[in-house]
Amino acid sequence: MVTYKEEYVVNSRGMELFTCSWEPENQQEPKALIFICHGYAMESSITMNSTAMRLVNAGFAVYGMDYEGHGKSGGLNGYIKNFHGLVHDVSNHYSTICEREENKGKMRFLMGESMGGAVSLLLAREKPDFWDGAILVAPMCKIAEDIKPHPMVISFLAKLTRVIPTWKIVPTNDIIDVAFKESHIRKQVRENDYCYKGRPRLKTAHQLLLVSMDLEKNLHQVTMPFIVLHGEDDKVTDKDVSKLLYEVSSSSDKTFKLYPNMWHGLLYGESPENLEIVFGDIISWLNKRASVTNQRLESELKHKNDGSSMGK
Repeated sequence: MVTYKEEYVVNSRGMELFTCSWEPENQQEPKALIFICHGYAMESSITMNSTAMRLVNAGFAVYGMDYEGHGKSGGLNGYIKNFHGLVHDVSNHYSTICEREENKGKMRFLMGESMGGAVSLLLAREKPDFWDGAILVAPMCKIAEDIKPHPMVISFLAKLTRVIPTWKIVPTNDIIDVAFKESHIRKQVRENDYCYKGRPRLKTAHQLLLVSMDLEKNLHQVTMPFIVLHGEDDKVTDKDVSKLLYEVSSSSDKTFKLYPNMWHGLLYGESPENLEIVFGDIISWLNKRASVTNQRLESELKHKNDGSSMGK
């Protein structure tokens, strides 16, 4: 059973941000804490609910929040004025949860999907020793060429960004059509009032491009444990850069999974059979790392107690 809660927090700019949590019922101690970073134009409470439920049923506590301009949070819908401000909001809220008395000593994992993968990598860059690892699902380390405008168009739009930053005029394919393999999932996303639809706003697209270019150039800086998962037929983010992240990152604990015939939306856009494969890999990866750390904490606690007894 799961206890689900919602609340609003206020960021440093005075904006109300929606947050939510899924926790095991009956005072069951979670194996670890999972912090979701959702994708561009998505939200936490509806589209990420099935993901969170799977994780809680596997013994983890899960936390989510909607970025400014996304979901149930304040701000202009679909507008990212400053990506690093967005990351700062996520860092502040998730750090506060980790610092609660009942959560001290528990493992902390990030779970970033698409643009949320970029958020996760920037969170780890900001606090490299704070996070115990990350699940990176089709992370936005590079925007796929199939949906990226021509370089001349990008240059022109970058100049327009200074004049009309909120305009929805970036020419690109419908991301919903190319992200989710299952037609009924595409329908659900389109009917979700909290998901942004339409062309990306100028400033938003420019921010996403700058962040993806920054991450692509600095993949070697990634040091935390991670598993990166990508669909072989992804037309939204670049699978080859996910493979490159695995190859050049400085992490000593890294895993790369490439799924044949799967698309971008690995967490909820695939068939039930494919979802079982993806979540089987995710939960197996989490269980191995959570059990190792729990054993270490138990050993440290036993050593501490033994030392206290010897001193009496």
